[in-house]
Amino acid sequence: MFRIESEKELLRAFRSRDRKHVELPKGTQLPLFVRDYLSWVDPYGVRVFLVFVAPGSKQPTGIAFRRDQQGDPTLAPKMCDWCRTSTDAEIGMLTTDVDSKRRVGVYVCLDLRCGERLEAMSDRSGRSDLDDKARLIERMARFASEALGLEPGSEA
Repeated sequence: MFRIESEKELLRAFRSRDRKHVELPKGTQLPLFVRDYLSWVDPYGVRVFLVFVAPGSKQPTGIAFRRDQQGDPTLAPKMCDWCRTSTDAEIGMLTTDVDSKRRVGVYVCLDLRCGERLEAMSDRSGRSDLDDKARLIERMARFASEALGLEPGSEA
């Protein structure tokens, strides 16, 4: 669990190149108490934002993704790379800029509601979702580190 006190603190979690795109959902009340991670889709459905605290870090990390045009949906993977669920969720590629010349992507649930899906699966099976959610956050942190070169919790 982590807390975000202000919009300024939330924006600081994102790389400077992404901050201009961050738009909080209408009605967001600060401070925010975040159990696992925070994600939301912009009002136009073009960008998806993710804020999490990597294992071993105290500072939140933010990633601004784009929902790029999807190709043939029959060719898209049917399993999310992060939560490893293959439910009725729409799975596709979210992309983000590494720098001005390179983009990277990951096949995930396009609404990033992975945590809710893990909870639902755990509820149905009668087991705890704590380990599954810890692995989910680890996968998010690995993407931030390996694909974007972000050190967890560092200012970008």
